[in-house]
Amino acid sequence: MIYLHWLIFVLYVCVVLVTMVTVLMDNRQPAKTMAWVLVLIFIPVVGIVFYFFFGQNTRKEKYISQQSMDQLTKRSMLEFTEQQNLVLPEEHAALVKLFASQNWALPFKNNETDILTDGSDFFCTLLRDIGRASHHIHLETYIICDDPLGRLVADALIDRARAGVEVRFIYDDVGCWNVPNSFFERMRSAGIDVHAFMPVKFPAFTSKVNYRNHRKLCVIDGRIGYIGGMNIAMRYVKGDGRQPWRDTHLRIRGRAVYGIQRAFLVDWYFVDRTLVTNRCYYPVQDAAVSNDCIMQVVTSSPISKWPEMMQGYVRILLEAKRYVYMETPYFLPTEPVMFAMRTAALAGIDVRLMVPMHSDAKFVEWASRSYVQEAVDSGVSVYLYTSGFNHSKLLVSDDSLSTCGSTNIDFRSFDNNFESNVFIYDRSMALRIKQVFLDDMAHCVGYEEYMRSRRLSFTHRLWESLVRMFSPLM
Repeated sequence: MIYLHWLIFVLYVCVVLVTMVTVLMDNRQPAKTMAWVLVLIFIPVVGIVFYFFFGQNTRKEKYISQQSMDQLTKRSMLEFTEQQNLVLPEEHAALVKLFASQNWALPFKNNETDILTDGSDFFCTLLRDIGRASHHIHLETYIICDDPLGRLVADALIDRARAGVEVRFIYDDVGCWNVPNSFFERMRSAGIDVHAFMPVKFPAFTSKVNYRNHRKLCVIDGRIGYIGGMNIAMRYVKGDGRQPWRDTHLRIRGRAVYGIQRAFLVDWYFVDRTLVTNRCYYPVQDAAVSNDCIMQVVTSSPISKWPEMMQGYVRILLEAKRYVYMETPYFLPTEPVMFAMRTAALAGIDVRLMVPMHSDAKFVEWASRSYVQEAVDSGVSVYLYTSGFNHSKLLVSDDSLSTCGSTNIDFRSFDNNFESNVFIYDRSMALRIKQVFLDDMAHCVGYEEYMRSRRLSFTHRLWESLVRMFSPLM
């Protein structure tokens, strides 16, 4: 028996060494590789478990065949979406081409948008549109809570399904881990086609728990589309006794709805293995919506060949001529994004970053502070939002380009999650998004001003620096 302990120890060391070699051979970003090596070395046993759940790299795996992707893209998009007199903005032509070539994110003109920054307004508008649906409703969300609002949305979907409307619903299995299965079974019993995204079942798929669908999309009758940062939960609504979350969502009419539809149907194939490509899901858009507002719906995922969203953010920062304003609830930037922010700020570009005063995840807040200080040191103006938790994810640059969606400026969004943003090339929309940012600034305090009133101990600063080492894994 005395040798049994040594045998277990040797086996454990072999497992750790094999795991470390696997991490090195994945050729990830050096920061992420080093973080996993440190976890495996300094957190015995638990480190191996963490890697099994959260560390295995799925980027090389093929969940959707190229043939199926061609059908979902070419048959669904190119055949139904001819555009007359499409003129791409010269100053952003390279960015448009980047997204189109890597992501099949086709640019569409003729779009109108409502910017929804209040949860009550968003859900009232969404419920109104759901109630008017006559052909199909496609809804995808990271979180739907089993609370009064979640049940209200479920009831609205059930009502339409019973009226003969096709209703397809995707929710993220981990995002809804605390929602009872009876919540979804009630919708299934009413005729709604409901699927969990990449369900975590032990032991199968356990390694996929780290790769989640963070998108928030809705398409109604192929003519109205929603995209943004709001989940379906009471935390966004005033009147529940707590300060509501601040977030931004867009309601779009026009040809860009085709892009939202395509994003949903790719995910639908992922969860249902059904190719939905019929022309009826890409109807002729309202002729009254006629303008030069160009939009691209861009998606990113851990199985993409390239990190599309991160590349887009880097290019915007490096191409900016006057300013870039950004809001994100979590700021744990990858090195390319931090480099681009630093380069733009040092070149005299007005780079502003807005983050919450306090995060909903304390560990993330601690890790974020050192990155925030690094941004400030390079000339970025950082603002701390004080009126609750700002969950908004938006960017605006040079009064000509703006984006809104589900993507945070952090490792998880750029590397691990399935995300979606709409990129808008239009002066009017850029000015409207800019005003949203400026309105939020009225509820902020400058980071440097805030820090002048605080004296951080050496222990506190050391702790934040230690936590930062593990930020690529958060």
